Amino acid sequence: MTTIAMPKPRRDSGMEGIVAKWYASNTAEMMKEYVDLARRIAGDLPQGSSVLEVAPGPGYFSIELAKLGQYSITGLDISRTFVKMAAKKAAEAGVKADFKQGTASKMPLMTNSFDFLLCRAAFKNFAQPVVALQEMCRVLKPGGRGLIIDLKGNASKEELGRAVDGMGLSTFNRILTRLAFKTMLLKRAYTRQQFEQMLSQTEFAKVEIAENDLGLEIAMKK
Repeated sequence: MTTIAMPKPRRDSGMEGIVAKWYASNTAEMMKEYVDLARRIAGDLPQGSSVLEVAPGPGYFSIELAKLGQYSITGLDISRTFVKMAAKKAAEAGVKADFKQGTASKMPLMTNSFDFLLCRAAFKNFAQPVVALQEMCRVLKPGGRGLIIDLKGNASKEELGRAVDGMGLSTFNRILTRLAFKTMLLKRAYTRQQFEQMLSQTEFAKVEIAENDLGLEIAMKK
């Protein structure tokens, strides 16, 4: 396989304090997206399944999924602010979900523990992406499935603009989101070819990658 150039190495970093609170407020404006994703996942996930969300942030997806069935849900995030925030929001919603602090490259979780794993809009922030993928494989049960949803590194300015306009954000948050994509997020994101190269270093039995205007969906099976 031809070696593909990767983005520059970075440190693991999580949003804390006021930045985390802004992110939670901003993404709350896209709640329909979390609701729709939770319904989509629940439609193909047996009751009683154990679910891990890697980098759940404020916990919106995990909470929405918990409303739809009897799942054992764990969220793992590097941000202590998000862990506290997600736990509080789950309690307020009257659902059960266990949120833990930790990094994607060294998960404090047992091997072969989960039936399904989701990582949405966070993979590009991991300092050790290949190790994170290997950890995802480790914690899934044999036959378990994982799904990564993230921005693609070669998205065009026009594609990003259309995507942000369709998020239903307030004018102020739309401007900030456009700026974040332009100055930071796109530079960190991976292309399909880069994901293929990284996934070749894991033990997943099957990988399928779907591409749309803004991002990628990587479906993995152990």
